[in-house]
Amino acid sequence: MTPNPAFVHHTAMVEPGVVVGDGTRVWAHAQVRVGARVGRNVVIGRNAFVDVDVIVGDNVKIQNNASLFEGVELEDGVFVGPHVIFTNDRVPRAITPKGALKDRNQWTLGTTRVRFGAAIGAGSVIVTGLTIGRWAMVGAGAVVTRNVPDHALVIGSPASIVGWVSAAGVRCDSQEEAFQLTSDEESRA
Repeated sequence: MTPNPAFVHHTAMVEPGVVVGDGTRVWAHAQVRVGARVGRNVVIGRNAFVDVDVIVGDNVKIQNNASLFEGVELEDGVFVGPHVIFTNDRVPRAITPKGALKDRNQWTLGTTRVRFGAAIGAGSVIVTGLTIGRWAMVGAGAVVTRNVPDHALVIGSPASIVGWVSAAGVRCDSQEEAFQLTSDEESRA
């Protein structure tokens, strides 16, 4: 089978040193910074920003206006809704205590990992230094300030667990039920 080459819209900016997998589509006005690694069959929507050294797995959808700053890693099959923001510094300041402009060496980069199949709803803010578990679902507009377990459904500000979901997004009464239903869904697929 012949690989499907990546498509980059003529208004998008993919900097030198970026790895873009086969079948990936980078749409209008998106920017992918140097050192980023983007897997196969990824969709990067209009005006999305993928920062330096961000890692994006295969079969990921990054919707319009999403901002993935340095320190973000998305595993395979992740969905990032429109206008989602991933932060990367827990104590952001423009200046030092003496009033001088801070440079790159004066802040601590956080790392955020979004695990296989997780979904991040539109307008969510993900504070750096967290892990969002496999098949977890973050509701639209949530502010995620702590780790999200596998299959958890979280909403609100700060986000809290309100339920559990299977891989297909079916609501479950417990995490154990979500694991079992996901196993059944995978065997039928």
